[in-house]
Amino acid sequence: MQRGLNRALLAFTSLALLAGAGLYGFDRHLAASMVWSASALLLALLLLAEIVNRLRHRELGVDLIALLAIVAAVLFSQALVAAVIALMLAGGRALEEYTSRRAERELRRLVDRAPRSAWRYREGVLEQVPVESVVPGDRLLLRMGEVVAVDGVVLDAAVTLDESALSGESLPVSRRAGEQVLSGVVNAGAPFDMCASRPAAQSTYAGIVRMIEAARGSRAPFVRMADRYALALIPLTLLLAGLAWWLSGDPVRALAVLVVATPCPLILAVPVAMVAGASRCAQRGILVKNGATLEALARARTLFLDKTGTLTAGQLSVLSVESAGSHDAEQLLRFAASLAQASPHVVAQALVRSALAQGLALQAPVQVVEAPGAGLAGLVDGHAVMLGGHHYVTAATPALAWTDVMLRRMAYEDISGSFIAVDGAMAGVVLFADRLRIEAPRALRAFRQAGIRRIVMLTGDRADVARSIGLAAGVDEVRAELTPAQKLQAVEQASADGVSLMVGDGINDAPALAAAGVGVALGARGATASSEAAGVVLLVDRLDRVAEAMRIASRTRRIALHGVQAGMGLSLLAMLLAALGWLPPLAGAVVQEVIDVAVILNALRALGAGRGAGAIRPMATEQADRLRREHVELEPVLERVRAAAEGLSSRPPAAARRELASLVGLLNRQLIPHELADEVELYPDLALRLHGDDPLAAMSFTHREIFRLTALLTRMAAGASDPAEKPAPLADMQRLLQRLDTVLGLHFSQEDELYRHLDDR
Repeated sequence: MQRGLNRALLAFTSLALLAGAGLYGFDRHLAASMVWSASALLLALLLLAEIVNRLRHRELGVDLIALLAIVAAVLFSQALVAAVIALMLAGGRALEEYTSRRAERELRRLVDRAPRSAWRYREGVLEQVPVESVVPGDRLLLRMGEVVAVDGVVLDAAVTLDESALSGESLPVSRRAGEQVLSGVVNAGAPFDMCASRPAAQSTYAGIVRMIEAARGSRAPFVRMADRYALALIPLTLLLAGLAWWLSGDPVRALAVLVVATPCPLILAVPVAMVAGASRCAQRGILVKNGATLEALARARTLFLDKTGTLTAGQLSVLSVESAGSHDAEQLLRFAASLAQASPHVVAQALVRSALAQGLALQAPVQVVEAPGAGLAGLVDGHAVMLGGHHYVTAATPALAWTDVMLRRMAYEDISGSFIAVDGAMAGVVLFADRLRIEAPRALRAFRQAGIRRIVMLTGDRADVARSIGLAAGVDEVRAELTPAQKLQAVEQASADGVSLMVGDGINDAPALAAAGVGVALGARGATASSEAAGVVLLVDRLDRVAEAMRIASRTRRIALHGVQAGMGLSLLAMLLAALGWLPPLAGAVVQEVIDVAVILNALRALGAGRGAGAIRPMATEQADRLRREHVELEPVLERVRAAAEGLSSRPPAAARRELASLVGLLNRQLIPHELADEVELYPDLALRLHGDDPLAAMSFTHREIFRLTALLTRMAAGASDPAEKPAPLADMQRLLQRLDTVLGLHFSQEDELYRHLDDR
């Protein structure tokens, strides 16, 4: 309704101004004045009604100056000026509405696509029902192109979904039977059936819509501060207008002062910028609950991070497969993963993921017996395989000194492992860890660039494990073995010294998220405790998006502040020129409208990414996926280097030299061509994306070190097989392998972090 009213007012005042001009051209001066005055007084009546309504709520806006300007223009027989003021006010209202709608376009896009109905099976018959009537357990049909109405579970074999509205991922994703599907995603394939797991009000998309509505209706402290500055302009305007009239004796000068002060750009700059900033965040998968949160995000200086699921991936991953000597690492992983297919345990699923990622062909296990919490045994490809904890496997196999060595290593490195026995003998162990997020170190550097001065990790885990993760990530302080109450206390103490930022992902983080100046729920889904308590919810499970949210908030606040300063400065200058008689009322109305438009256009800059963000161009999805695939394919090579670096000197000399020769052949066939292609073809492209002066110089240096160490090992292997040469000592070979293992580990981690950064999904 408001939109229609503003358009009608703009059309009416425009037609009145043109009609009056036509009458004036035919020497119908009195009629022209009456038409112009009538259009102005109509708008004045509307302003009066709005002012009275605001006064009932104990609010006073600068529209009072506009009302006085129109009335004064009519009283001083300046009908044309009154009509122009009316047109400018109507145009300003329409422009403000348009720009506000444009600023919140991403927010409206998410709200407008919320599903209103669902297709439900009732006794085998399909019926269309409101989403509010769907309850957990209902069987629903999702037709092609429809938005999923409630969170649920896929019932069909495989489905294709478009999750771009939630995650920003542009490519469709596949979900299999039994997997979760979130409300708000779109069915991009054939129709499928799903089972509702939550009512609509508690589903993911409903929570998103509630946050968006709160954000659209809120007012940041900065907005309220701008309103107070605007109200301070009312007495200043009246005083200056009175002085101009008194000193000059000309009431038209007072009118000119009122005209250029109407409407004040202060009330436009901040709200438009804040809504534009929130819309920009939504475009990046970052939902900000209200304007106050967006403003506080820009002022945060202390960052608290949970460990599990925030700094780390939150799920076990395979670090390495260590062999006791009877089987190689690839064989052991294939045996263990084949057997693990029969178990739903998180360790078993991590094994299967790792084997499939390396392209291993898994066999279906038979005669599987599982001891819950201990391990499982069965037949794989005719071999009796056992997989599980140390006590479970060693109880059925002869003792090995190697086992004690691995247990000590697991204790020192704070990692876990599942031992593997094949045909009744200890064969190896798979080592697991909850790895640091690939993007975590870069994200923490981005936090510091965004203004964070102190980074603290809060966790309930053991102190030694926490310190290891904290050192790898680059935090300033580690507080371990904390209860949720102690986390809450730490955040409350820091909040007393300024705005604090808390990032977490679990239910146990909810109290701390609520207590922080800004709580951020990472990768939150549905109406969980963490997403309800947080002021910011990330739909994308990436820590670096939090730092991006801070940059957007800081830029938004800066744009709003500049708009306030520029608007106030230009308005005051125009008022002084009008008071001195250098800016007549008619020209003043046009000048004021130009100021308003300039302020609004400046505020809309918050919709963009900013000049600095354009310095990095993301990679194509296909390229990012190919680079990750190449690294996964090289993992067995890195495993061979690691195993040789740790155990080469313990082997008999002849066996050690054969292993070195085999390893060198593998390096020259697979690793070196890959690194050469990266140096010659990939790095020049990445350097253009990153800009700067040779941004990949350090990583190119590690390429050269890999080439040098591989060349030395190749010469050693050739010398060991030449009877005419004296072979190098095994200790020298192992030392070079250890250096190569260290360089490769660091280099691949740096590349993985860079590829993750350039992959904008």
